[in-house]
Amino acid sequence: MTTFASTPQKTAASAAALKEAATELLPLLKDNAARTEADRRVAEENIEALADAGLFRLTVPKRFGGHEAGFRTFLEVSSELARGCGSTAWVTTLVNVCNWMVALYPERAQQEVWGENPDARVCGVLAPSATSRAVEGGLVVTGRWGFASGSLHSQWATVGIPVVDASGQQTDQGAALIPMSDLTIEDTWYVAGMRGTGSNTLVADEVFVPEHRILSVTRGVQGDYPTEHKDESLYRSALVPVLALVLAGPQVGLAQAGMDMVTTSLAKGKGISYTFYDRAADAPSTQIQLADAAQLIDTARLHLMRAADDIDTWAARGEYMPFETRARVRMDTGYVARRSREALGLLLSIQGAGSFAEANPLQRIWRDQETGSRHAVINPAIAGELYGRALLGIEEQVTPLI
Repeated sequence: MTTFASTPQKTAASAAALKEAATELLPLLKDNAARTEADRRVAEENIEALADAGLFRLTVPKRFGGHEAGFRTFLEVSSELARGCGSTAWVTTLVNVCNWMVALYPERAQQEVWGENPDARVCGVLAPSATSRAVEGGLVVTGRWGFASGSLHSQWATVGIPVVDASGQQTDQGAALIPMSDLTIEDTWYVAGMRGTGSNTLVADEVFVPEHRILSVTRGVQGDYPTEHKDESLYRSALVPVLALVLAGPQVGLAQAGMDMVTTSLAKGKGISYTFYDRAADAPSTQIQLADAAQLIDTARLHLMRAADDIDTWAARGEYMPFETRARVRMDTGYVARRSREALGLLLSIQGAGSFAEANPLQRIWRDQETGSRHAVINPAIAGELYGRALLGIEEQVTPLI
């Protein structure tokens, strides 16, 4: 029988305390946002502040001193952080969702990640862009995984791999948990938005991964996780709805950041050029556009939180989320991104061409949202297609990730 070392317990914070901690960090994140973008990595001061506030441990089990917070809390925190810095919120999101994935692995793997370092952070890429070779006790993996957000600040990575048998035949799709010390990072993240996420390429060259650190994605999509801790409801949450929905949290926060900036500008008496309006706030067109933007943000937030509550509720019941509901969460994710983009578009129109001055943070917010909201898992068109098929009872789907 294998025994594991005990881990000192920390006190899990309440949902309100975690959101308040995120709010308290906003001045720091705003001050460092331009530097984060210029350096193409989240400012280390931000990382340290997030770690000190416990915001990288949202989804770490309480057994390891984490908060084991539900996904409503997760999304409230990530959207709040995005009001300060989109890149910082994105990295915090990806680290937390990858930490959640680690808690789906067997206890032995969890101990290797957090047993000696409860603050260990994990990044990840699910796409199986690798080759595998079966050896005694596991697989030898070689591959490259692009867009590994948070990799510059993580100690571990979970990466997609083909699972093969001794003959080399693929038998499954897996997620391999690998220490960053076994990987190299190739500097490839040169983009228009979300520049500070450092979403570079991970590279593995003949890395051995033991069996207990390989999670079956195929079984995971159906809610079959190898963790021995079946009483922990957070780790019964539906895999794909979680992986998709968390990406929408920063979208709402970025739209709200735009709203914050534009309403502040209007309050200072900004006018409308080439009109008789000395104060844009006095113009009915401004008032209507602002109201429409606020309504779009509210609509996005309502869909975001409904989907989060669905994930949390089904997990608490101990029942795996039904197929149609999982498909709707994918639809909600794309809908949140689309509505958030529309809201920010209206806010840019209110602010005018000056929004795109390099000195204006609004253009960075816009670029971050335009980039982050086009993550492949968010894709609103694909989400609509798969949800429509689910509503019509069409068995053939466009993706297994539902």
